[in-house]
Amino acid sequence: MSLSDLKVLPRRRPLSLEARFQRFSRGIADCTGTATAFSSAFLILLVWALSGPVFHFSDAWQLVINTGTTIVTFLMVFLIQNAQTEDTRELHAKLDAVLAELRVGRGMVHDPELLTLSPDEIIEDVRAGED
Repeated sequence: MSLSDLKVLPRRRPLSLEARFQRFSRGIADCTGTATAFSSAFLILLVWALSGPVFHFSDAWQLVINTGTTIVTFLMVFLIQNAQTEDTRELHAKLDAVLAELRVGRGMVHDPELLTLSPDEIIEDVRAGED
């Protein structure tokens, strides 16, 4: 077997920064919503609280938890917002597809006036037709 006998697989283009961030934020959002993540956070707080007497409940001891929680909260806001935005876009795309099928199914595609209906008006029309 020679090198020329091997099939050459097409090269995959590297993911854009936005695509990598979306993948990362989805993974983090999925992980942080678990019982394991909650248990880990609770364990960290428990260790911090139990270490209070060792550090005589000093300002530095309080600063550790305040700084840590602030940083985590700040970063999580962006990650969770990104994941929610992606979910919303997917939901709207699915709803648009359903509404398009309803328009086609009711013959609404050929009437330009009906194409200007809002999704709420289409749903109202569909419900009225079910009676």
